[in-house]
Amino acid sequence: MPTVRTIFSLNGEAPGKRLPPRFAGLLLAGGVLMGLAPVNAWPLAWFALIPLWLLVMQSQLSIRATLIGSAVWGVAYHGTALSWIVWWLKPVAAMGVPLFAAVALALFAWAFITAWGAAIGLTWMTGMLLVKRWRGPTGWRQVLVGTALWCAVEWVWSRGPLYWTSLSYTQSPYNLVGLHLAQLAGPITVTAGIVAVNGCLAQWVWTRWGERKKTKDVRPLLLGGVLFVCIHLVGLGLYSLPLLDDPDSALSVGLVQGNVPTSEKLSAAGIRLSQQIYLEGYETLAADGADMVITPEGAIAQTWNASTQAYNPLMRSVVRNRVPLLLGTFAKVDMVNNQGKSTSSLLLLSSEDETPRGEATGEEVTGEEVTRGKVTGRYNKVKLVPLGEYWPLEKVLRAVAGSLLPWNSLAPGRFDQQLETPFGPVAAGLCYESAFAGLFRAQVARGGQAIFTASNNDPYPPRQMMQHHAQDVMRAVETDRWEVRVTNTGISGVVDPHGRTLWLSKPGERIVHNAPIALRQSRTPYVRWGDWLTPLLLIGSLVSIRPLPAKKGGSLS
Repeated sequence: MPTVRTIFSLNGEAPGKRLPPRFAGLLLAGGVLMGLAPVNAWPLAWFALIPLWLLVMQSQLSIRATLIGSAVWGVAYHGTALSWIVWWLKPVAAMGVPLFAAVALALFAWAFITAWGAAIGLTWMTGMLLVKRWRGPTGWRQVLVGTALWCAVEWVWSRGPLYWTSLSYTQSPYNLVGLHLAQLAGPITVTAGIVAVNGCLAQWVWTRWGERKKTKDVRPLLLGGVLFVCIHLVGLGLYSLPLLDDPDSALSVGLVQGNVPTSEKLSAAGIRLSQQIYLEGYETLAADGADMVITPEGAIAQTWNASTQAYNPLMRSVVRNRVPLLLGTFAKVDMVNNQGKSTSSLLLLSSEDETPRGEATGEEVTGEEVTRGKVTGRYNKVKLVPLGEYWPLEKVLRAVAGSLLPWNSLAPGRFDQQLETPFGPVAAGLCYESAFAGLFRAQVARGGQAIFTASNNDPYPPRQMMQHHAQDVMRAVETDRWEVRVTNTGISGVVDPHGRTLWLSKPGERIVHNAPIALRQSRTPYVRWGDWLTPLLLIGSLVSIRPLPAKKGGSLS
């Protein structure tokens, strides 16, 4: 049986050695464990990064072998966590794309997004090798530098077009105590804690089994344990704070989970079915006392324009019931003149204040009276899904493939949007945007008093749905806001500012639900100052590192 030492120790080997199979296996196992951490196995994340840290500490492997080892860990992590992407072939095939092309497109998307995520670890490893060659920090300095670099790389990736598998989301939605650290400086705070604890534990493993001469220095182990406890003690303090919601800020938000598969709702018959389902759901919730109703992303898969507004049964019902409806649909950039590219949007349909409520007066709403209804708020999706909602380098692809591209790119919304409602501004997000913390922080900083997200998770499996829910739980905790999330096929939910899920729907069911929430105006340190931790860690790293003696690795001395 191989010992821990023989798995990763390279003592006695000449510099420039290739990656040993047993070491590669250790990296593969670590990546898979990290990929399994979201959403039901969060403790795995606190030691699954150790093999990657050990790769940093060794000095016998060639640079190429070190980077290959980093890629093994990254592909294992992101590939495991994102394995649900291959289900994308179902709606692609439903759009008329040949089965072979649909399978190829889905596998390409999975491989590309996995590689994009794995590049986080590769970039980090490259930075660590450069710093190691320049200054060679050891012990706690190496942990500090490594933590700062990882946070910086994740920060860069979070500004890009593809982002989902931050280390921080491995703790959501069940480690709510640890997640509360994100109120200080955002999700990067949780990521920093995970990287640092793993680094300390790896230092302890290295001092016992990675050197020619074993040592019994337990300080790295103790430091890692103390850091883990401190992270959760601070989080517990924040988690224990009472919400103290003002009764006057109470709001009843209705949500409709229509459960219309994407393969059906894009057809003319599917649009009629969606109209009927969401009309029935809206009227049920309005009669039940909802102050406002929300539908999923793309609930009505047609372009909203003046003609639609004049004859749409949903608008007629809004005029009659006088309950605002936040409708997931599509609209042209210039909605008034119906010009420009289409956007994936949330449109707030409202009635004029003087319009009588039909149920109270017994009046019927005529074609002329429907003009009293109007769109009073709009949010356009900012972060579009590559290959799903827009084609990267679309002009080049159309020049090559022409009409083979099955759909046109949507137009992205502006980052500085604010969704206004009759109850004040709120923060909004559409589907994939749930992974981008900065988008919600900015809206809350501008006055958003709650978070409303609308998604279409069809045809993905429950594992993806729970990962999506986990992202939204983090956004609620970071900003100290109530969140209502409504999806097409599941999982919809209601989350309080402490991240506690108060209600969760089942996937694959048609559901209406009234959610009592409260509007809040608090501002967490993260909402006020953003990610201040990453620059602080980088400055601390520059101050702490110093030229090294010849010996590399070692304890936290």
